Amino acid sequence: MSAANTPKSSALTARCLSAIGEVPAEAWDALANPVATIANPFVNHAFLKCLEDAGTVGGRTGWTPRHIVLERDGRLIGAAPAYVKSNSQGEYIFDHGWADAYERAGGSYYPKLQIAVPFTPVPGPRLLVGTGVDTDESSRLLGTACIEVARSLGVSSLHATYIDRHVWDTLGGGSKPLFLQRTDQQFHWHNAGYQTFEDFLAALSSRKRKTIRKERATAVEAGITVKCLRGAAITESYWDAFYRFYQDTGSRKWGRPYLNRQFFSLLGERMGDSCLLIVAERGGMPIAGALNLIGGDCLYGRYWGMTEHHPCLHFELCYYQAMDWAIAHKLPRVEAGAQGEHKLARGYNPVATYSLHWIADPSFRRAVDRYLGEERAHMAERREMLAEYAPYKRVVEEQD
Repeated sequence: MSAANTPKSSALTARCLSAIGEVPAEAWDALANPVATIANPFVNHAFLKCLEDAGTVGGRTGWTPRHIVLERDGRLIGAAPAYVKSNSQGEYIFDHGWADAYERAGGSYYPKLQIAVPFTPVPGPRLLVGTGVDTDESSRLLGTACIEVARSLGVSSLHATYIDRHVWDTLGGGSKPLFLQRTDQQFHWHNAGYQTFEDFLAALSSRKRKTIRKERATAVEAGITVKCLRGAAITESYWDAFYRFYQDTGSRKWGRPYLNRQFFSLLGERMGDSCLLIVAERGGMPIAGALNLIGGDCLYGRYWGMTEHHPCLHFELCYYQAMDWAIAHKLPRVEAGAQGEHKLARGYNPVATYSLHWIADPSFRRAVDRYLGEERAHMAERREMLAEYAPYKRVVEEQD
């Protein structure tokens, strides 16, 4: 895209890139994670490059990289991980109903342009502008540039999913919003300054305390031991085992796992210190595992699987061990992936997630806008209702 087509100033230029490697890692990461204490590993240059180098995006995967960069006088001031999509798989914000309605009306919903981290329902920055006094203005410039790129590509729509709340407000609110706003929900665990897991249990109702203690004991009663591995401790043999677990879960949930074996080797090689692999072993052999990524202020649960079924083992590896690790390392939050109201009974609270949407066709855009207003109200009511079922104490109880 030429500078003449970019917003606000002839000094601004927006470009589409076909590979993340076309941007220097230092320049990208300075926008993606300028503050280490709140860094999100999924928008790191290294993570996105692992996806591309392993071939999990590009080719015939349905995710064609078209990363958007905004430059002023040749200097990078904004960026967005973007992909032309030929389907809606691997996004976790479902727009299949929109696609069906659009195509019934005679249009072609695909291809569309997706600003996202592929296969990753983790909230965080998507329109990357770093920090500064003009952050909101930079976000608007980048958002406008993304819309111009979408127009130039001739796609039906542009979607920025799992975006941070502030940008959602900035670009979707006010009297002249650039995007339509959508909300969904996940379940996150918040560390209220606990020193031990027992401190967390003490905050729960007596019945829930007993349930969780029983689940943790049940999970390991078949002679199972649990290890937490990080960095170089995650050897290729552990990655082999974990990939078997991941394949089992992927084939049951999606029919075909999104990630390949090479991706995990690259991830361990390039981001090993950000990886936490929680492994269950029986008789010295790995039988289940949960992979987490470590952020500046959060432990992100991502993938899980097993080759032997044992009661409560999923809860132990994916929830309780993650919470234990976050407490020990003083992380404020654990995010354990998309959906899952069963997480509520285990101390995870419902929280809103946010996405932004631009639709080229004015009539369809108006129809979607009306629908989203109703959906947002419904989701807010649902979160409020679910919060009533949280396991935390409401009154002072006797300790068991």
